[in-house]
Amino acid sequence: MSEALVNFFIENLGGIVSKEIIVFIVSLLPILELRGGILAGYLLGLDFVPTFLISFVGNMLPIPFILYFIQFIFKVLKNTPMKKFVLWCEKKAESKSETIRKYAYLGILIFVGIPLPGTGAWTGALIASMLKMDPKKTLPAVALGVLLAGIIVSIFSFGLLNAIGL
Repeated sequence: MSEALVNFFIENLGGIVSKEIIVFIVSLLPILELRGGILAGYLLGLDFVPTFLISFVGNMLPIPFILYFIQFIFKVLKNTPMKKFVLWCEKKAESKSETIRKYAYLGILIFVGIPLPGTGAWTGALIASMLKMDPKKTLPAVALGVLLAGIIVSIFSFGLLNAIGL
């Protein structure tokens, strides 16, 4: 699914904005995040270092806003037609919070750093916010997790895929 979404952005924005902007936009989005940005950069033929840096910055940009404001935003949205969506987000975050409850900030790093579906910086920050964890301590844990996920995904994208000629 991620590859299909990445290809959608590449096909629809390719002639409009630069390759780097596509990587940045993909990295900003939930679900795709840094993993999608790195894949997009690889598919667009960008070099590893700029792809990694752009993806990292794009993925981290929304995180302070989530950590500091998501509870207020959700509270407001619960009084709108978006209530079902907010409740779904909270339920999803709650279902994935076991590791974080158990290991606190190390749990955030592990949760965000292992690139599995539904375990990115957006979800990790949402869970931390719901658990009322200190944003000043959470932000570095999320950043290290994104860095770890980026290294793992880069090895796959720029290493393995490149080695087999894809």
